[in-house]
Amino acid sequence: MKPRQQRMLAVGLAALGIAIAAALTLQAFKDNMMFFIDISEVVAGNHPAERAFRIGGLVVDGSVQRQDGSLEMSFRVTDLRCELGVRYSGLLPDLFREGKGVVAHGRLADDGIFVADKILAKHDENYMSPEVAASLAANAATETESAGMNVSGCEPV
Repeated sequence: MKPRQQRMLAVGLAALGIAIAAALTLQAFKDNMMFFIDISEVVAGNHPAERAFRIGGLVVDGSVQRQDGSLEMSFRVTDLRCELGVRYSGLLPDLFREGKGVVAHGRLADDGIFVADKILAKHDENYMSPEVAASLAANAATETESAGMNVSGCEPV
């Protein structure tokens, strides 16, 4: 094989290797990507059915129910327009409180309850996840515009 052919073979193999590495990297990103979905969109049915996603909002006051002797619990989360029931089994963050911001990772079950794998609470009283803050602000604006009317099938909270 001539030196020119060897160089072309080396360049071709290097390009093939880079293309394979890029394809594997993009596939890994696709599998691990988790979308943030507004609670109003989940209630309306606009959520990925085949993969996990994140929801966020405020824990509704008086909605936390714990089962005695178990790590099982349920609560409701609101985006100030709609509420969604959440079921979780595990230890909660120390900052988890009613009326405070929360982000939940998981899937929507067939019964319409969000089954969370992980619960994240805000880390101080001034911080809120940017996605949750934007969702709450948008829904607060929609609530004032609608003046208490039913919007997208949800009653203002």
